[in-house]
Amino acid sequence: ISTYELGRQPFGLASPAAWLQAAGMSVSCQDLALDAMEITLIEQADLVAFYLPMHTATRIAIPLLQRVKKHNPQAHLCCYGLYAPLNESYLRNLGVDTILGGEFERGLVRLAEKLAASTPRGNTERALSLATTRQTNDPDLPLISHERQHFLSPRRDGLPALQRYATLDMGDGIQRTVGYTEATRGCKHTCRHCPIVPVYEGHFRVVQRAVVLADIRNQVAAGAQHLTFGDPDFFNGPGHAMSIVEALHNEFPDLTYDVTIKVEHLLQHQALLPKLKATGCLFITSAVEAVDDEILGLLAKGHTRADFIAAVRLLQEIGLQLNPTFVAFTPWMTVDGYRDLLQLIAELDLIDQITPIQYAIRLLITAQSHLLTLPSIKALVHPFDGQALVYPWNHPDPAVDALQERIIALVEQAERSSQSRRAIFAQVWSLTQEYLPLKSQGIEANRLLSIVAKEKGRNLPKLSEPWYC
Repeated sequence: ISTYELGRQPFGLASPAAWLQAAGMSVSCQDLALDAMEITLIEQADLVAFYLPMHTATRIAIPLLQRVKKHNPQAHLCCYGLYAPLNESYLRNLGVDTILGGEFERGLVRLAEKLAASTPRGNTERALSLATTRQTNDPDLPLISHERQHFLSPRRDGLPALQRYATLDMGDGIQRTVGYTEATRGCKHTCRHCPIVPVYEGHFRVVQRAVVLADIRNQVAAGAQHLTFGDPDFFNGPGHAMSIVEALHNEFPDLTYDVTIKVEHLLQHQALLPKLKATGCLFITSAVEAVDDEILGLLAKGHTRADFIAAVRLLQEIGLQLNPTFVAFTPWMTVDGYRDLLQLIAELDLIDQITPIQYAIRLLITAQSHLLTLPSIKALVHPFDGQALVYPWNHPDPAVDALQERIIALVEQAERSSQSRRAIFAQVWSLTQEYLPLKSQGIEANRLLSIVAKEKGRNLPKLSEPWYC
């Protein structure tokens, strides 16, 4: 079961479904982002596994776990994916029996095989056994696995049609059907705020080239016209990545794609960027997070403000669209720092490339976050909130929190009324001026708004469901 994954057809359902089917299991997939839970399937299941790749998906899953227990109290409950081990203790308290993080396919097969070989359903001995092992996995089912797996081609026939998921708006009124795959998992970098880090600890794992290409072929046959590579960083293994996009382009020259690459890798592997453009890359998402060097250092991002500016200029020169993402509001952000972020975005001519929700995103401090190693964060956070699955925090300057609350309300309302990105940016900028000293307003504000208004916004390719972490 998947609850939410940014409007994508979940690789995290299709891949383990192939493994379980190959092991002789009867497998059903449900994507609750599109369809209601099928209670009949729940009642018949011996094993119910929830895929938890992100924070939102995990929060949505919490009440659904209770529904599963209500309709089938003897089913073995499993949670797998990035956010499962991060929230182990909370999920155990909800009655989850097995938790699998990192590389999960082989673990799911082992679990299913153990259950298939156990005593019949309804046996009191089995029910008692399950009840007494909920605080830990079986010894041969590690909580987090970095095992090097040989993947199988994902089984997507049991999922909703690609046409029901998020689409690509080409900017000229044309909509393209979007597929989704992964060439790697994990990440070799250790940014402090990233939820991948406590699970993979600087490791990444490769999905074999033949498997990725077979998955792409299947999705093209199902109608995909554009492909999102969901790798945390497409250039963790640049040779592997380039071999895939070159083969993809040779076989499907009209297929476009997008990838995620960190600023550090854009500069380090800049010689590869023209080849990305030549093979059909429409845009690159990059988690810039901040433009203040002190904040970037605290987040251990591995790049500086100057690096970001250099990457923007580089991609503009090549003609590749960069879609930066930000954690705009952190405990170290000031109102003037926020103004500086907005001003740099305008000066670099990035307004049309940034999803407006990026102006409002506030730092999430999740369970086991490496941010908790920072004394300033340890002193700031409140006790863990099990319902929100975060450590709550308040900014030392209440004005910053007030500004963030107003920005997110503004952005949500403006997007509901389909306002342009430039119109939304202008409102965000004007609202920010209200929180600045009078001496910081006036000429500078007028100058920036003239930058925003000097030309009509460009209609660039964008996904219908915005990216966020």
